[in-house]
Amino acid sequence: MPKKVGVTKRISTQIVPVVEMTESVELELSSTMKKLGIVRSESYNKLGSISHWGLDWKKAYPEVRSFRTPESLGLPSKLMEWTVSDVAKAITAQQAACTEAVIKKIYRRFSGKDNHKKRKELCKQLKTLAFLDNSLLHRLVRKEFQRGHSWVKNQIVYQQGGYSCKQISRNTYQLELAGLMRGKRNKIIVRSNRKIKGQIRLGHNQVLQRFEVHFLVDHGTVEVPAERRSIGVDKGYTEAFYDSDGQAHGKGLGKESTNKSDRICAKNRNRGKLWALHQKLEELNPAKSARILKNNLGRKTENKRYRQNQSELTAIIGAASRSIFNSESLKVFAEDLTQPIRNKRQSKAMSRKLNTWMKGQMRDSLQKWANWTGSIVTEVQPSYTSQIDSVTGTLLGLRSGDNFTRFNGVVLQADHNAAKNILDRGTDFEITRYMNKTEVQAVLLRRTARFLEGMGLSLVDAVELGWLDRKHTKTKAFKQLLIGI
Repeated sequence: MPKKVGVTKRISTQIVPVVEMTESVELELSSTMKKLGIVRSESYNKLGSISHWGLDWKKAYPEVRSFRTPESLGLPSKLMEWTVSDVAKAITAQQAACTEAVIKKIYRRFSGKDNHKKRKELCKQLKTLAFLDNSLLHRLVRKEFQRGHSWVKNQIVYQQGGYSCKQISRNTYQLELAGLMRGKRNKIIVRSNRKIKGQIRLGHNQVLQRFEVHFLVDHGTVEVPAERRSIGVDKGYTEAFYDSDGQAHGKGLGKESTNKSDRICAKNRNRGKLWALHQKLEELNPAKSARILKNNLGRKTENKRYRQNQSELTAIIGAASRSIFNSESLKVFAEDLTQPIRNKRQSKAMSRKLNTWMKGQMRDSLQKWANWTGSIVTEVQPSYTSQIDSVTGTLLGLRSGDNFTRFNGVVLQADHNAAKNILDRGTDFEITRYMNKTEVQAVLLRRTARFLEGMGLSLVDAVELGWLDRKHTKTKAFKQLLIGI
């Protein structure tokens, strides 16, 4: 039996609709949301600057109260405090994302073992306001960190003491929410399959035109073993994921994404023609122009269909992520695809389809199921993972569609080959996550040259035999290897 080293919680967010409330309660909640929208906006303006970098969210309320009191808006102090704390937590998360982006740039700028101490010192300065005295860090943070602003006026945050929950029937609960007046609570009825507890967020969904309650659900804990099996995962368009064990997950993703992209393209072309007709008839036939604008150029039906398409794709990705882990604690190595695809010419149709590629959803879904199973997801440098021969670890071979042809003529499944390369890169200390593409290419060319040397061949011979892509001959690393540097 493997040794147990700990447990991890299974937590998810549940959204339940409000099915009943009186008109007076609805008016008061809407008014409270607008007032708290002012608090949210001013809190972002005050706390969203670099001068409040690393602010503890517990100390945010006194900062905001120094210039905005709850009495000035007719709000209870607790409602305002909970909103300010929520804003401070969001700003903290934004700062963490900025820090991660800056660390990536530091590793790219100061790569190699010789700069290890410098990288460590710069990353340490990022945790405090000490980076303001470093011109390089200050410039990088200024470039990455976007000052926060908020126009959200449809949310109220309640802590446990701000409401009570009572079950009425099997799937119906009554919430009594703290109101604007002391001792008076607003009653609403929600439909939920479990009792609501902990911090909640009451919001007005402007798309569906309904009130909703968001809250966290604790589904228990999962035991984490001392050792986890390692697996590599290749993210794709045709299939959501392909693992290093040779299993494809989410096979219908590419078909659904293409259907969605083609449907939107055809729809927008027809809408463009109708829009041109509407503008042409504005002076000739205003009545007909108005009918076209009202009946044919609305977004209500299209937005509903778009949400349905997104839900279908999200469901495929979620099922694919779940099938990877299969209730097992794993150590997953996946590609870091957070950087946009630049400087690559492709057709408009291909660009349109790639725009529907939900890379962010894939990343979030993998992390969600990793948390649920006690797994670890480690992202690796993605450059050339689909162009390497997983058997030799060299650039000898050619990928064409779903096939990867090795230099000896053996054909491998391309995505399976890439997943194996990702698994190997997870333990590759020579290629780090934040290296740039040119450095990765230089490392792979050196490995390819050593492999060919054992066969009594050179890089030039490999190019002439068609084993090595000619694009590598234009690089500085290739030329240096030819002259023996």
